[in-house]
This record gives sequence, C-alpha cells and structure tokens, in this order.
Amino acid sequence: QVHLVESGGGLVQPGGSLRLSCAASGFTFDNYIMMWYRQAPGKERELVAGISPRHGLLNYADSVKGRFTISRDNAKNTVYLQMNKLKPEDTAVYYCKSSIGDFWGQGTQVTVSS
Repeated sequence: QVHLVESGGGLVQPGGSLRLSCAASGFTFDNYIMMWYRQAPGKERELVAGISPRHGLLNYADSVKGRFTISRDNAKNTVYLQMNKLKPEDTAVYYCKSSIGDFWGQGTQVTVSS
C-alpha cells in the first residue's frame, strides 16, 4: 500500500527558510516521478515542483522558481523541498505525491507570517 508522510512544516517569518521531507513506502520509489503540491485556504491544490526518478530532471511552478529546490534520496525513499526566501503567499498545506497514482499523505502546514 502506498504511504506518504510529509514533515518539516511550521511557522516562519517572511524571508526565512524551511525544508520539507516526504517519506514514501509501499512502492518502488526510484521508478516514479515525485512531486510537491500545495493548497492554500480557499484555493485549489497546485503543483509546486517535480523531480524525475533518476536523472534529476526538475520542474517548478513560476511562483517558486529561484526560491525552492526539490531533491530526492532514492536510498532513503525520501523527497525533499528546500524553501528559501519564503513569502506570505507561500502559506499552504504542502503535500507530496508520486506518479504511481492518486495517493496523498496528510500534508504539512507551512505558515509564513511576521
């Protein structure tokens, strides 16, 4: 059974940084694209970043380019999202997802506020 557990969220001031982690299990991790999504209150869930299984091909939403970095450790079945220069509009629940299917974890709350 696919299982995704996000962690690392919290409250941070504008301009600060956070590193999110997502531990995956129940599937062959390094066979699939991994992605981070986010959902702000009253808004639809949006794709933030994606990373290919082995070759490190990366994709980012325009709103986070140059500030966020997605990476993965296939030996640990974990995908990361390093978020720098955070803005209040980055406030959302962040979720990871695998291209294996429509499975979601519980998410981790990121709040950017002074």
